[in-house]
Amino acid sequence: MTNVDTLIEGLKKLDISIDDNKVNKFKLYKQLLKEWNEKINITAITDDKEIDIKHFLDSMTVVKTGYIKEGLKVIDIGTGGGFPGIPVKIIKEDIDLVLLDSLNKRIKFLDDVIFKLDLKNVKTIHGRAEDYGKESQYREQFDIAVSRAVASLNILLEYCLPFVKVGGYFIAMKGPDVEGEINEAQKALEVLGGSLEEKFKIDIPFSELSHTLLIIKKVSQTPTKYPRKPGKPKKRPL
Repeated sequence: MTNVDTLIEGLKKLDISIDDNKVNKFKLYKQLLKEWNEKINITAITDDKEIDIKHFLDSMTVVKTGYIKEGLKVIDIGTGGGFPGIPVKIIKEDIDLVLLDSLNKRIKFLDDVIFKLDLKNVKTIHGRAEDYGKESQYREQFDIAVSRAVASLNILLEYCLPFVKVGGYFIAMKGPDVEGEINEAQKALEVLGGSLEEKFKIDIPFSELSHTLLIIKKVSQTPTKYPRKPGKPKKRPL
């Protein structure tokens, strides 16, 4: 039987409240994750407790920043199995959420999760940030962009900041050692219209893991030449 006991205890430690309805959604999400993972590779983490810690509680660090407020438009870039977007949506039900991923089979999984969990105002997009960041429907349309994707900060900024409206924020989920990345990203911040607002170091309950969440404020419009064509940000980071 799928349980989320570690998640429930961890949320108490993080001082995040949850009701029975939300608990059931996390249980179903975990069940679907494990079922789909047998058909397609979504995650290497399959143990109940590990999913609670490394996917669910990990995603909750975004909520702890206090920047995710009801009614905001949020995009999760490179969402993979839906992290952190779907756990955040379960807790903060009234956000308007877009999940972007480049693998269509993961999008099919996410569509199944959204349908079975009966999540409202969630949209999935199959594609690359470099392409959708240019489209007027998405460019500078979001209050918050968030990403747990594994890439250095100067690359992530080019993927994510084009989606954020001026005055909005990009939340980058990084490991404990970020100072080197921040220094390397100074040019990217300047060019793309971002400014480092604050840093949160949050320990993930029942683990030795900790996140540094970087809050990047969008202070000016991103020049139209960014993001560059697919592959360019990674090959030639700003």
